[in-house]
Amino acid sequence: MEERSQWGTRAGFILAAVGSAVGLGNIWRFPAVAYENGGGAFFIPYLVALLTAGIPILILEFTLGHKYRGSSPLTFRRMSKKTEFVGWWGVLVAFVISTYYSVIIAWAISYSLFSFKLQWGSDTKNFFLNHLQVASAGEIGSLVPDVFIPLIVVWVIILGILLLGVKRGIEIANRIMIPLLIGVFLIIVIRALTLPGALDGLEAFFKPDFSKILDGQVWVEAYGQIFFSLSIAFAIMITYSSYLPKKSDITNNAFITGFGNSSFELLAGIGVFAILGFMAGQQGVAVNDVVESGVGLAFMVFPAIINELPALNGFFGFLFFFSLVLAGLTSLMSISETYISGLVDKFRISRSKAVLFGGGLAAVISMIYATKGGLHILDAVDYFINSFGVAMLGLVEVVVIVWILRKARDLRQHANDVSDIQLGAWWTICLGVITPIILGYMMYDSLSQNIMKTFDTETGNYSNLPDSFIIYSGWSVAIGALVIGIIISLIKWKKKPEATDFDMKEAK
Repeated sequence: MEERSQWGTRAGFILAAVGSAVGLGNIWRFPAVAYENGGGAFFIPYLVALLTAGIPILILEFTLGHKYRGSSPLTFRRMSKKTEFVGWWGVLVAFVISTYYSVIIAWAISYSLFSFKLQWGSDTKNFFLNHLQVASAGEIGSLVPDVFIPLIVVWVIILGILLLGVKRGIEIANRIMIPLLIGVFLIIVIRALTLPGALDGLEAFFKPDFSKILDGQVWVEAYGQIFFSLSIAFAIMITYSSYLPKKSDITNNAFITGFGNSSFELLAGIGVFAILGFMAGQQGVAVNDVVESGVGLAFMVFPAIINELPALNGFFGFLFFFSLVLAGLTSLMSISETYISGLVDKFRISRSKAVLFGGGLAAVISMIYATKGGLHILDAVDYFINSFGVAMLGLVEVVVIVWILRKARDLRQHANDVSDIQLGAWWTICLGVITPIILGYMMYDSLSQNIMKTFDTETGNYSNLPDSFIIYSGWSVAIGALVIGIIISLIKWKKKPEATDFDMKEAK
């Protein structure tokens, strides 16, 4: 069996880590979250969350991958046989996310082409729903060719990159895509800032409402945004850092990745609100009347805005949706790498077999979302796997490592041995106290609300979807990731995982 792959350069790893963190949520979620939670004042809890949860967890996961030299399942196995299931749980969460994330990229590919002739017309909402041929919740229906064909393209690109390996595939792809993404989005921002009404949008975005930061829910939103936007707690960063050379500055890499992701979020906020300010001016309404997030912002609001642009609107539309494609691809390749790496480590199969089996299975399952009922399934799976997969997994990961296995001191020492920035007690306190409290509250609040909604006919489910639909496409998927993870962890390793354990002395 070949030796473990390595990144060619430090820059290659950082670009890959930033590429994983910078995804669709940076563009279509962060601007609205910041605006609704205090505007400019939101950056105070956001920065606190970054420094007390985001970067500390990044350092933790970079250290885990670097010290134990393995995928997430192998890393947790090497810490303790009893915790291997946590690694597989993260891999299964990543697997589920990859199945629908690929479909959103496929939509963006189609819209990139639609942009040139503004094919969505004036009724952009109905065009989107008709384009997907949306059926009622619970119906599957036939495949939608306009989604199925670009979805095939997405998987051909991703599997092709993964087959080339870490250095020749993932690293080179990120070296091309990340600078291209930043360049494209800078063009979008510069163009947006020249539009009439742009300053009104920026004023709405940055105007601070300091009364909001006294609201505990705003702080929860800040931690949630940091947590979900950094690709932490579901196997990605552990896997990526396992390919680092033995002498790598872990702490510096984490700070660069964390602030790089946040810088792009700020850039996205400027671009999005400059454009929303233009739209508000065109419609003669206040900026808050046009603020939207998620799929609605990208595929309904933005096409309507592009229609109103004074010149080169088709080209501008292409740039916007192309930026979504680039951000999506860099994230999807990192998400998919988690289960590729896990299969290679556990079953001692070649990388090409792992890519074709793991990636191929994800590609086949993703076809469910390319059916007429796909949008409702995607909506439910995305909400539940993030709320009760990623968030709960993060809580379990921190509690297991810091409180149960008591590995914080050893991991801190390992990071300090190879890093310029030395970790002190603040890191242990952040991981052992602040992060568990915040994530614990988030889980309690989310669980209590959704359990109540599922079994209370008066409140209505998430998105008012039927009970049965929520149970099999929401709850069962989130719980299934954990159950299947436990089952896989019980399968015997093809080779003792302890045999190639990392010797800390070699890094000194």
